[in-house]
Parts: sequence; C-alpha cells; structure tokens
Amino acid sequence: MTRPPRSGYIFALIGTTVFSFTLPMVKLALVSFGPWTITLGRMAIAGLTALTVVLVTKTPLPDRQYWKRIFFTALGISFGFPILTTIALQRTTSAHGAVIIASLPLVTASMAVIRHKERVTPLFWVGAILGAAVLAVYAWLHGGSEGVDPLADLMLLGAVFASAFGYAEGAALTKVMPNWHVVTWCVIMFLPISVIGAITAHIHGDAGKPVVASALFGFLFTSFGSMYLGFFAWYRGLADLGVARGSQVQLIQPMMTLLWSSVILGEVISSGTVLAALAVLSCVVLTQKARHLY
Repeated sequence: MTRPPRSGYIFALIGTTVFSFTLPMVKLALVSFGPWTITLGRMAIAGLTALTVVLVTKTPLPDRQYWKRIFFTALGISFGFPILTTIALQRTTSAHGAVIIASLPLVTASMAVIRHKERVTPLFWVGAILGAAVLAVYAWLHGGSEGVDPLADLMLLGAVFASAFGYAEGAALTKVMPNWHVVTWCVIMFLPISVIGAITAHIHGDAGKPVVASALFGFLFTSFGSMYLGFFAWYRGLADLGVARGSQVQLIQPMMTLLWSSVILGEVISSGTVLAALAVLSCVVLTQKARHLY
C-alpha cells in the first residue's frame, strides 16, 4: 500500500491548530455579539471573502451533480457546528466544551467508515478510542469545575455529529474538486441567507451592546480562520490521508483548546496537562501506524 504523503499530516495539523482557537474566540465574541450574529456574521464574512476569491481567480461553478453534496457539507461545517457550539458556550466554559469536542475524531472516522466504506484495522480503533477516552476524562476533570449543563452538552454533541458529517462529505468532494473549492462554495451557497440574517440578528439582538476590541478580534478570527481559511488546510490533509486516518490528527485539538482557554480566557489548567498531552500524542501515533485495508 502506498504510504500517505507527509504533507497530509502537516496540512491536517495546520487546520487543527486553527480550529483549536475556535471555542475561546467564540467566548470572546459573545461579550459583544449574540450567538446568531456570530454564526451568521462569520458565514457572511467568509462568504464575501470566498466570492471575492472566486471572482478574482475566475473559478468556474461546480458541476450540477455536486451541489447537493456541497449543500449537506455546508449544513454541517458552516451552520450546524457554529450555531450549536456558540449557543452552548453561553451556558458553559470553553474548557468544558472540549469534553464533547474530544469525541469528534472518533465520530468523523466512524462517519467515513459507515458512509464512504473506508476500512481500517482494529489497531486504528484501539488508538482512536483510547485517545478520545483520555481527552474526555482529562477535559471533564478540567472543565467541569463550573458544573455540567445537560443542554449545553447535548448541543455540543449535536455539533460534533454535524461537524463530523461535514468533514466526511467535504473530504469526499475533494476527490472531484480542489480542496479549497469545497469550503468556498459552501459559504457562497448560504451567502444571501447569512448576510440578511447577520444584519437582522445584529440589529434586533445586539443593539446597544458596546463592541470591545477583544470581542471583535474573536469574531473576525472565527470568520476568516475557523469558517474559511482553516478548511483549506484541513480538507487538503483529509484528502491526502483519508478521512478516517486524517481525522485522528484532530485528537490533539481539545488539548490545544485548553491551552488557549488558559492563555486567552484565564481558565486554570491542572498540572496533569503534560501527562495527558503525552498520552494523547501516543494514541495519535498508534492510529497513524495502523494501516488501511483495501
């Protein structure tokens, strides 16, 4: 079997790093903006950016047969995950959000196996399950100090499944179009709704709220980074590695999110962080050594 290119790991890691900032940045943005303004606003900004890119590069429209798959990909990554996590973060901390998000690589791999018939060895599943378990236990102990909100956890779980579905669908599309085209057409497809919705949400939901610099920075980061540019690298990584294998690079994302939550939001991280990080990295290595079966 051909060994996956090393560049795939690099691109997947870049995408993971960008996404690891999402929860802390959303928490910052919530100081000045409501959840619908953040969700629809970042979609609108990403969509306008993507439209500019398409016009400048004279990128042709995708074939008609792919628009349905683009639509479902967009529902997961551009709408489902952002709105569910943003609403959840009104009720819980960024660190606690990592509890549920820790299961994303495992759910993504499962989506790939079920929907796209990717085959993996038992060793792959051992590494994936162990990695998710280590992250869940560590993040739960770290993030649960402010109490558990069942509704927030339910929304985060829904966000995980929405994102995993979008990852799997989007990665499949990279086989028939360039990786950056996938997210570009996703945000353009929802542009009319996102622009009108963002303006309406801001007028009726955020009127009178002072816009502080940190909140604006968080909002813009999620717009350009989390919603658009991060997917350039992420889908390239998934295309090179395969969804099941590439998704496991994201096992380190919750650990990174906890670090940014500490640095940016001032949340306290326990002394077990280093040991947990080493355990997670060991699981990542295990999943990457597991060969695909064809």
